[in-house]
Amino acid sequence: MTTPSRVPEPYGSNGSANLADILERVLDKGVVIAGDIRINLLDIELLTVKLRLIVASVDKAREMGIDWWEDDPSLSSRARRDELARENAELRERLAVLEPGRGQEEIP
Repeated sequence: MTTPSRVPEPYGSNGSANLADILERVLDKGVVIAGDIRINLLDIELLTVKLRLIVASVDKAREMGIDWWEDDPSLSSRARRDELARENAELRERLAVLEPGRGQEEIP
């Protein structure tokens, strides 16, 4: 009587294809993980931590209405330019109030 030997399959033969398929499916459909952590002492709430994690592709996130990275100046050059233009306009207005006549000059 012979017993079949258990030899592990080499890396990349079947596992990586399955992992790639799973990752593609997760990014395509999206996954939401939510949880709350509460720390109480004698019925007094000391700390509450709410965790929300969304794993999705950029396209799927946009479909869901999530696009916060587009308006974050630290992540988007367009948002940074918009913020600088707004700040520049605000400073010109303040300069016009403080020194009438100088605010209309073109500042490079």
